[in-house]
Amino acid sequence: MADVLNKNFIDGIWQEASAGAVFKDINPAVNSDVVGKFPESGVEDVDDAVRAARKAFRSWSRMPAPARGDILRRIGDLLTERKSELAFQMTREMGKPFFETKGDVQEAIDTAYYAATETRRLFGHTVPSEMPNKFNMSIRRPIGVCGIITAWNFPVAVPTWKMFPAIAAGNTVVFKPSEDAPHSGALLVKVFEDAGVPPGVVNLVQGSATAGRALVEHPDVDAVSFTGSTETGSKIGEACGRLHKRFSLEMGGKNPMIVLADADLDLVIDGLLWGAFGTTGQRCTATSRLIVHEDVHDDLVGRLKEKAAALKLGYGNEDDTEMGPVINQKALDKIEKYIGIGKDEGATVALGGKRAEGPGLEDGFFFEPTIFTDVTPNMRVAKEEIFGPVLSVLKISSYEEAVKVANNIEYGLSSAIYTQDVATAFKAMHDIEAGITYVNGPTIGAEAHMPFGGVKGTGNGHREGGWEVFEFYTETKTVYVDYSGKLQKAQIDNVED
Repeated sequence: MADVLNKNFIDGIWQEASAGAVFKDINPAVNSDVVGKFPESGVEDVDDAVRAARKAFRSWSRMPAPARGDILRRIGDLLTERKSELAFQMTREMGKPFFETKGDVQEAIDTAYYAATETRRLFGHTVPSEMPNKFNMSIRRPIGVCGIITAWNFPVAVPTWKMFPAIAAGNTVVFKPSEDAPHSGALLVKVFEDAGVPPGVVNLVQGSATAGRALVEHPDVDAVSFTGSTETGSKIGEACGRLHKRFSLEMGGKNPMIVLADADLDLVIDGLLWGAFGTTGQRCTATSRLIVHEDVHDDLVGRLKEKAAALKLGYGNEDDTEMGPVINQKALDKIEKYIGIGKDEGATVALGGKRAEGPGLEDGFFFEPTIFTDVTPNMRVAKEEIFGPVLSVLKISSYEEAVKVANNIEYGLSSAIYTQDVATAFKAMHDIEAGITYVNGPTIGAEAHMPFGGVKGTGNGHREGGWEVFEFYTETKTVYVDYSGKLQKAQIDNVED
């Protein structure tokens, strides 16, 4: 486990990229620490991986689904055994603190066991026929080869949200992790191998946009599941639409937390620290907008500033670290750009707003926890995803105004409301335009057995997780069994004029 698996994994064999090209992966908290060099895969490598997946599909799809579930349980067992070691390597590679990466692995463990149970529950329907001596039912069949493309911020949990249900349903996969988390992707695939997944069922191709584009456009890839930026997701959607592929997109968010005047502010503070600054704000579900009632605005902001300023920044594998770095220089530059945009628009930097300095931070991509106040709904810092530890605070005077502000964006992934009034909470469940709403909790905290996804610009209607993801990875087949012993012409025979 400790060794860098710096190769592709195709048809059960760890191998170099065909052209021999590599890219470097560094620790975002300690840039001098090189995690490894990984294959820069090209079209030929993707083609080899897809061919292996296509070859394996026939036997894997015909294996009894509960037998596939047995393998998934072994994967869950191995992830449990390797949890701490895997989490350490994930933190080294992508930066979030060790306690967070352990949670990332635990989410994969939960998903493995959940997907294993669903292999005994791949339900179809039986319904009455309109004809005598005839039986009607539907069954679920796997799609084929699935291309899996994921982001770096949840380098084990998110790939398993996709890969576990895909293989549970009888599909085979080609997995391209983010080039910012290749080591975590390789360690995950090693678990599949060690658990006894047959060659070709799960294939790994490392690399950047060239490999991703080749995977999306490959004629033998039947479905694509993507998590990442809205810009890239839109291009994938265009390509899949043109090629008549099934595709699932999980993209950006600009998630609101509404805090009404009757809210428990101690609970709100805890939620904001975790929702806005957990994973250094680099979650699609991060709490990036605080929409707070004017009666409690000043008190809440003052208390939040004090708590956020005290967060301990550093390398996530050090015990006392509460917030790690952002992922790379490009992300750091983007956040700085948005600080300038916010100032130019008239927002006030109430806390932070610059790169973090201090002992242990000199060799990493660290940015201070940042709070904007005096933000109005149409400012860019209130509408555009920054993907960093930046919280925009908007003041409102009523529930109705809060909902209007919350919905005033192109995204609709997660949302939260803090109130002691049950009627208001239930209204918010319907009024807020989002795929997820938390009541008296922050905008993060997905559970493996629940659907996950958003509306509007966040996605294209499919869901990760829970029972709904199995609908994406299966086709419905309708079956009629006529045991009447004669030709029955359905509506023609069944209705007299």
